[in-house]
Amino acid sequence: MTQGLSVLENMDQWIVRGWLSHLNRAFVRFLLDQDQNASDAVLWAGALVSHQLDRGEVYLDLEKLCQQPGLTLAIPTDDAWKVEHELANRELSALQAFNLEHWLSALKQSKLVALGQGSTPLVLEGGRLYLRRYWHYQQTLNTSIQQRLQPIRDHLPVALRDQLTDLFPAIPETAENSKIPDWQKIACVLALRSRFTIVTGGPGTGKTTTLTKLLALLINLTQYESNHTKKLNILLAAPTGKAAARVSESIGKALDHLNVSEDIKQAIPKKASTLHRLLGSRHDSRRFIHHRDNPIVADIVVVDEGSMIDLEMMASLLDALPDTAQLILLGDKDQLASVEAGSVMGDLCFGAENSAYDESTRAWINQYAGELLDAPTVTGSAINQQTIMLRYSHRFNELSGIGQLAKAVNLGNAEQAQAVLNNLSTYADLIPEPRTEYLKLREQPNPDAANRLLKKLVTLNAGVNDNGKPNDRQGYGYYLAVIEENRPADNAQYDDWAKQVLVAFDTFQVLCALRRGVWGIEELNQRIEDWLFPQQKTSLWYEGRPVMVTRNDYNLGLMNGDIGIALKDSNGKLRVAFPNDDPLADIKIRWISPMRLPDVETAFAITVHKSQGSEFSHVALVLPENRSPVITRELIYTGITRAKENFTLLESSGNVFNQAILASCIFM
Repeated sequence: MTQGLSVLENMDQWIVRGWLSHLNRAFVRFLLDQDQNASDAVLWAGALVSHQLDRGEVYLDLEKLCQQPGLTLAIPTDDAWKVEHELANRELSALQAFNLEHWLSALKQSKLVALGQGSTPLVLEGGRLYLRRYWHYQQTLNTSIQQRLQPIRDHLPVALRDQLTDLFPAIPETAENSKIPDWQKIACVLALRSRFTIVTGGPGTGKTTTLTKLLALLINLTQYESNHTKKLNILLAAPTGKAAARVSESIGKALDHLNVSEDIKQAIPKKASTLHRLLGSRHDSRRFIHHRDNPIVADIVVVDEGSMIDLEMMASLLDALPDTAQLILLGDKDQLASVEAGSVMGDLCFGAENSAYDESTRAWINQYAGELLDAPTVTGSAINQQTIMLRYSHRFNELSGIGQLAKAVNLGNAEQAQAVLNNLSTYADLIPEPRTEYLKLREQPNPDAANRLLKKLVTLNAGVNDNGKPNDRQGYGYYLAVIEENRPADNAQYDDWAKQVLVAFDTFQVLCALRRGVWGIEELNQRIEDWLFPQQKTSLWYEGRPVMVTRNDYNLGLMNGDIGIALKDSNGKLRVAFPNDDPLADIKIRWISPMRLPDVETAFAITVHKSQGSEFSHVALVLPENRSPVITRELIYTGITRAKENFTLLESSGNVFNQAILASCIFM
């Protein structure tokens, strides 16, 4: 590789192959404008750190780049892996001409790079290279959390201990539960001593139940400490409107079973907002109304679906919190990281499964939760002391195929996962209709059989039961029937009808790992469209088309990941109906002209990444024929746990699923 323009020419070849983007190249051009004498190593490092940002990574790990460049950069991508693997190895060998010492030396000598504070576009911290803005976000996160980790209480009042006993009554000891700690109770007592707490756990482990009990305890504790003179201002939020709606629904159900007085129940908020609404989003700007100089008015802020929060959003939230406010994060650490850059939840929860509590933390737990924990075998971090992992699922019992499959995948146990999939008599929720075709595909996975089965799955309408509720194992045929059969005669009923259609659409969802290729969303959406609308003339817009927003539009109030369905309104005009999932909003359905929409794409098939924060009655996870670096254990686990009632695995070859279970994400 030669200086300057020759580097750009080399990058052009990578762009053609889809390994770099034009934005990555533009950033390198910017670096050259700032320093015409920038070395090849610095220019390539700039391109690659920009590329990593596209992949959701906030920094370039130079040591891993030297050891495994292809895996570190996920090059080649998607199901070009098999075809382009050898070509990629040859191209990446050019990068391997730079060893770690060479990278570090070149970067440290460049005027484009600083080792910390400054105005350079790049920041080098140890062996990690950041874009300055993301380095700043990381510093904001680190500093704010460290401040909130400091204990604010050295004891709890006796009256609160009595309430803990009421909220967590002793369970009769049996051989099965004699050594199982009450992690929900532990979560509550730890959250009472600091201004920062993380509660993580898989679906159905009781995160919301734990939260309502914790809020009841915090309300009572504040009354004791203030002599009944202070009323807590508690705010609930989630990254998306759909997630916020789910939080609100879950809180309401949990309060019905909460053993506290009515005035405490009334003090617990029932509605969650989106993080954008909480922070005060500005039109056409990534900046928020609330920040360090204009903080949120809150004593406690609770954020659910923490795995969906990217680094920029988390830094913005922490920057906008008053120093005295308590932050409680809930989420599943084992899910995929956020779509945008930064695996915040996963990084913060690193080591949570070890329960590596130090002597002081174990003493606090023993004193107030009555749980005597064994000394850990590893040393826990400061964040570990305020992180609690809930382990027992109340949603998926021992007979739930979804729960057992998710557990096996999360443990990286491919053999156990296959055993669950093959246990047809026990795990009926993993067997779709048509059953016969599915069993044949399990015995001999191949692309043609997988495609035929997928067609039957998506076109299926399983109807409703005697109570008018949709039956299990639905396909897209059900929501199409709701469109036609429930179309209202009264103009005033169109919002209700649109809501019914949107709810019906959520009974089934095709998920996939990739964007490109036969089993990527681009080609899958085209095939599904042809199956469901065979008479449809070539047209971008038609009634029944589901679309996903791919770019935030603050003017329309639409966020990346929102899904709407094209329907004819009361005037017969085609509009896209979006649910207004924000529980604080008055309007429940937004009818928007297709011409006004930002970037959207058809959403019969969506990526697992885009499904985060959503749940569907029946999920079909479609895997490609060939392995790809993006198909990891976390992706498979996230796909499985989007299903509430039924899950179908469609394999077009027999090895990708097992390989994915063994391949955890690279950056942990």
